[in-house]
Amino acid sequence: MAFFVVAEPRERFEAWLRSQRGAAVAPSESLSARGKNVFIAARCVGCHAIDGVMDVAPFGPNLTHLASRSTIAAGTVTNSLDHLTAWVLDPQAIKPGANMPRNPLSDADLQALIAYLGNLK
Repeated sequence: MAFFVVAEPRERFEAWLRSQRGAAVAPSESLSARGKNVFIAARCVGCHAIDGVMDVAPFGPNLTHLASRSTIAAGTVTNSLDHLTAWVLDPQAIKPGANMPRNPLSDADLQALIAYLGNLK
Protein backbone atom coordinates (compact mmCIF):
# COMPACT_ATOMS: atom_id res chain seq x y z
CA MET A 1 0.00 0.00 0.00
CA ALA A 2 1.31 3.42 -0.93
CA PHE A 3 1.17 6.40 1.40
CA PHE A 4 1.65 9.99 0.35
CA VAL A 5 2.53 12.70 2.84
CA VAL A 6 1.47 16.27 2.20
CA ALA A 7 2.74 19.03 4.45
CA GLU A 8 0.38 21.99 4.74
CA PRO A 9 0.22 25.07 6.94
CA ARG A 10 -1.93 24.38 9.99
CA GLU A 11 -4.89 26.47 8.74
CA ARG A 12 -5.06 24.60 5.42
CA PHE A 13 -4.75 21.25 7.17
CA GLU A 14 -7.55 22.11 9.59
CA ALA A 15 -9.79 23.25 6.72
CA TRP A 16 -9.07 20.00 4.89
CA LEU A 17 -9.76 17.98 8.04
CA ARG A 18 -13.13 19.73 8.54
CA SER A 19 -14.12 18.97 4.96
CA GLN A 20 -13.08 15.32 5.32
CA ARG A 21 -15.29 14.94 8.38
CA GLY A 22 -18.35 16.04 6.42
CA ALA A 23 -20.87 13.69 4.87
CA ALA A 24 -21.02 13.13 1.15
CA VAL A 25 -22.75 15.83 -0.85
CA ALA A 26 -26.05 14.63 -2.32
CA PRO A 27 -26.00 14.17 -6.09
CA SER A 28 -27.20 17.26 -7.94
CA GLU A 29 -27.99 15.69 -11.30
CA SER A 30 -29.98 12.64 -12.38
CA LEU A 31 -27.10 10.41 -13.57
CA SER A 32 -25.26 10.75 -10.25
CA ALA A 33 -28.50 10.25 -8.31
CA ARG A 34 -29.03 7.02 -10.23
CA GLY A 35 -25.43 6.10 -9.43
CA LYS A 36 -26.12 6.51 -5.73
CA ASN A 37 -29.00 4.05 -6.11
CA VAL A 38 -26.70 1.63 -7.96
CA PHE A 39 -24.18 1.92 -5.11
CA ILE A 40 -26.91 1.00 -2.61
CA ALA A 41 -28.54 -1.75 -4.69
CA ALA A 42 -25.35 -3.40 -5.95
CA ARG A 43 -22.76 -5.16 -3.80
CA CYS A 44 -20.92 -1.92 -3.00
CA VAL A 45 -22.60 -1.31 0.36
CA GLY A 46 -21.63 -4.77 1.52
CA CYS A 47 -18.06 -3.54 1.94
CA HIS A 48 -17.90 0.25 1.50
CA ALA A 49 -19.34 3.18 3.42
CA ILE A 50 -20.20 6.65 2.22
CA ASP A 51 -20.95 8.92 5.17
CA GLY A 52 -24.54 10.05 5.03
CA VAL A 53 -25.50 7.12 2.76
CA MET A 54 -24.19 3.96 4.40
CA ASP A 55 -22.12 4.88 7.44
CA VAL A 56 -20.47 1.53 8.22
CA ALA A 57 -17.76 -0.05 6.08
CA PRO A 58 -17.25 -3.62 7.28
CA PHE A 59 -14.38 -4.42 4.90
CA GLY A 60 -13.42 -1.85 2.29
CA PRO A 61 -12.33 1.75 2.53
CA ASN A 62 -14.78 4.56 3.18
CA LEU A 63 -15.56 6.24 -0.15
CA THR A 64 -17.08 9.50 1.16
CA HIS A 65 -14.41 11.71 -0.44
CA LEU A 66 -13.14 9.27 -3.06
CA ALA A 67 -12.92 11.86 -5.85
CA SER A 68 -10.56 14.02 -3.80
CA ARG A 69 -7.95 11.26 -3.57
CA SER A 70 -5.02 11.25 -5.96
CA THR A 71 -4.86 7.45 -6.25
CA ILE A 72 -7.08 4.40 -5.89
CA ALA A 73 -6.43 0.72 -5.26
CA ALA A 74 -4.05 1.43 -2.37
CA GLY A 75 -1.92 3.72 -4.52
CA THR A 76 -1.71 1.36 -7.50
CA VAL A 77 -3.15 3.77 -10.10
CA THR A 78 -4.02 7.44 -10.35
CA ASN A 79 -7.59 8.35 -9.54
CA SER A 80 -9.15 9.00 -12.93
CA LEU A 81 -12.59 8.09 -14.27
CA ASP A 82 -10.97 5.56 -16.62
CA HIS A 83 -9.02 3.87 -13.82
CA LEU A 84 -12.04 3.95 -11.51
CA THR A 85 -14.18 2.31 -14.19
CA ALA A 86 -11.58 -0.41 -14.78
CA TRP A 87 -11.20 -0.91 -11.03
CA VAL A 88 -14.94 -1.32 -10.45
CA LEU A 89 -15.31 -3.77 -13.33
CA ASP A 90 -12.27 -5.96 -12.63
CA PRO A 91 -10.07 -5.08 -9.66
CA GLN A 92 -7.90 -8.16 -10.18
CA ALA A 93 -6.73 -6.85 -13.56
CA ILE A 94 -5.30 -3.78 -11.81
CA LYS A 95 -4.19 -5.25 -8.49
CA PRO A 96 -4.00 -9.06 -8.42
CA GLY A 97 -4.96 -10.41 -5.01
CA ALA A 98 -7.22 -7.48 -4.13
CA ASN A 99 -10.16 -8.41 -1.93
CA MET A 100 -12.64 -6.52 -4.10
CA PRO A 101 -14.65 -8.77 -6.44
CA ARG A 102 -15.49 -8.14 -10.09
CA ASN A 103 -18.66 -6.14 -10.55
CA PRO A 104 -20.57 -7.12 -13.66
CA LEU A 105 -22.76 -4.04 -14.09
CA SER A 106 -24.74 -3.01 -17.14
CA ASP A 107 -23.21 -0.15 -19.11
CA ALA A 108 -25.95 2.20 -17.88
CA ASP A 109 -25.46 1.23 -14.23
CA LEU A 110 -21.68 1.48 -14.55
CA GLN A 111 -21.87 4.97 -16.09
CA ALA A 112 -24.22 6.11 -13.33
CA LEU A 113 -22.08 4.63 -10.55
CA ILE A 114 -18.90 6.21 -11.92
CA ALA A 115 -20.66 9.57 -12.26
CA TYR A 116 -21.70 9.32 -8.59
CA LEU A 117 -18.31 8.17 -7.30
CA GLY A 118 -16.55 10.75 -9.46
CA ASN A 119 -18.40 13.55 -7.66
CA LEU A 120 -17.57 12.43 -4.12
CA LYS A 121 -15.19 15.21 -3.13
